[in-house]
Amino acid sequence: MQPKLNRLLRALAREGLEVAYDGRLYSVRLQGDAHAPPAEVLLPPDLPVEGKAFQQLAHLAALRHPSGGQVLRVRATPDFHPGDSGVAIGSVLHTRGLVVPGAIGTDINCGMRLHVANVSVEAFLAKRTAFVERMKGHYFFGTRDVTMGSRASEALLRDGVQGWLVETLERPLGCAGRADLAQLDAEVARIHLGGGLKGHPRWAPESFTREGLVRDAGLATIGGGNHFVEVQRVEAVEDRARAWGWGVREGQLAFMIHSGSRDVGKHVGVAWQDRARQAWPVGAPLPESGILPLGDARLVEQYLEAEATAANYAFLNRLLLAELLRQTLRELFGDVEAPLVYDVPHNLTLPYEGGWLARKGACPAGAEQPVIIPGSMGATSFLMVGCGDARALESASHGAGRARSRFSLSRGGADQSEAALGLTGVDCITLRAERRVEEAPAAYKPIRPVVDAQVEAGIVREVARLAPLLTFKA
Repeated sequence: MQPKLNRLLRALAREGLEVAYDGRLYSVRLQGDAHAPPAEVLLPPDLPVEGKAFQQLAHLAALRHPSGGQVLRVRATPDFHPGDSGVAIGSVLHTRGLVVPGAIGTDINCGMRLHVANVSVEAFLAKRTAFVERMKGHYFFGTRDVTMGSRASEALLRDGVQGWLVETLERPLGCAGRADLAQLDAEVARIHLGGGLKGHPRWAPESFTREGLVRDAGLATIGGGNHFVEVQRVEAVEDRARAWGWGVREGQLAFMIHSGSRDVGKHVGVAWQDRARQAWPVGAPLPESGILPLGDARLVEQYLEAEATAANYAFLNRLLLAELLRQTLRELFGDVEAPLVYDVPHNLTLPYEGGWLARKGACPAGAEQPVIIPGSMGATSFLMVGCGDARALESASHGAGRARSRFSLSRGGADQSEAALGLTGVDCITLRAERRVEEAPAAYKPIRPVVDAQVEAGIVREVARLAPLLTFKA
């Protein structure tokens, strides 16, 4: 290991990085930048080190704004890998006096939601075909009805799920008219941050704020890339007392949702990355990474309100994706409760120790908080509990992390056999053949080393494991 490690460190040094490794944590920063805090990466020795991701992390730690503010700490989770926007996926950034819209990007409040249901796997599989056809209609063919009034729409953007519920209880429309609204209201406590931040409709696309009925095409949609809805089986329970308290039992059916803020997040993210560029002081040198922070207090406040607006939309998007699935289970199996276990966000900027904490493809892991870490669609997923580890900035991985790019999997000449892609036995429901290839299990790192590294570091503890049955990919 030592000769290989020395070669790696020399190679990274040739790329302009100062890197140290203590057997568990890498420490990295740009050569000659003594003012930047060293970024830390928790990475098991058997997982690959990607120079591009290290470069992106070091540049993130080196960010400054001419008007002041500072980066206090940067940390990366074990699933970290290069990001297309210049920020490594798995980055966690602690700042004071500045925020970085590019560190969140356009997939604001991408996150995970997990439900369990007392339906046997055998009973579910017996009705698989009917279930899949109904869900394809909802998720792919537009049979879903997510109509709401303009008051509910504005309340959602301002206050999140709770605001939407208040107005929807007064005037339930679309699939909300068939929902158990009392159950949805009770489940708000199981959504991180109560499913709402202080946003404002002015930051949303105009189509979402019109008078009358609002029929937004993005709500209750999965989205592309690594987003999914997956039906699973609770394979094993490791912490029985905690799992019992969360309503999780071995052998249950489960469904896990990974989605975000769709076009609202893109609208906000693109606008504010442009705004950060426009607000950059004339004549001041631009960061080499092209990632620009906001340092003006007024702009910081406005950006955070805009980010919150998109985050609120994402919370409801996941809720409605789950509600359509829950209603379908009830149509097929009768009175199924299918309670929410937890809904947890990624890609948000939140207050932290007198400053701000931005997570890009990382999951909050506060003490005693549920943490959901999915594997690829052919692998086990994990329900964990956070330990509130301060050194890890109370953050855990949001998955296994990509091992291969979408291009490398889909380019001509690549082995696209089921066996090579790890798709043997994988039940993937999609209308796009390329999605099966781009998101195949072979595209991702093995999940177990990623999880084990975080358990050993005292970041999370294992509660339960979930095995995939079928996966919807848009």
